[in-house]
Amino acid sequence: MGTYLITGIGRGIGQELARVLLLRGDRVIGTVRDPDGASAEWDGFIKNGQLKLLSLDVRDGGSIKEAAKRLDEPLHVLINNAGIIGPDRQSTLDMDFDGFLDTLNVNTLGPLRTVQAFLPHLRRARAAKIVTISSRMGSISYAKSDRIAYRASKSAVNKVMQGLATDLREDGIIAISVHPGWVRTDMGGSGADVSVQDSADGIIKLIDGITPGNSGGFFDWQGKPVSF
Repeated sequence: MGTYLITGIGRGIGQELARVLLLRGDRVIGTVRDPDGASAEWDGFIKNGQLKLLSLDVRDGGSIKEAAKRLDEPLHVLINNAGIIGPDRQSTLDMDFDGFLDTLNVNTLGPLRTVQAFLPHLRRARAAKIVTISSRMGSISYAKSDRIAYRASKSAVNKVMQGLATDLREDGIIAISVHPGWVRTDMGGSGADVSVQDSADGIIKLIDGITPGNSGGFFDWQGKPVSF
């Protein structure tokens, strides 16, 4: 059993990842922007000490550092899950530039801020793992132009994870990006082809099995390599 920090457990994939890990007996540190609004389903896990909620906004470096100060234990796995789809207007021919910047701030810089703040906790664990929920939509080889702010932010965070894998190799810390599939969540919509339960189960199986040789890689929720 290990200790997992998951950003954005208020809904969607983050919520399901937390649920699966808690039910199998792991300890979860879950971040939300407003702990007072957290789901009542977490109450029992909080009372027995298996779940700890931290207030954290990945846009705000100060809030991330404050959250890190409130934690004094090793982290075996950090899952960067919090993310946004971006603005309504995000075409190369009609761009909401402020929205584009916000998308990069959340989806690309947010994971890096989080890793840097919690790196001391990761270093205290043996063979820690950093897992960032990305998207195949960010693959350079996938030449689509819709949702270009979202695509660009995921392409950029893949490169950031690759860089972290290189820089943290001496520490024995693994870093990978994961495509969760097109998942039936608020972001993915009801027409998506993967259930949130299947996606979460697959991601956790992938995390359990990754080795230093996988570090820097990009995988889908079923463990298959994805082209950058």
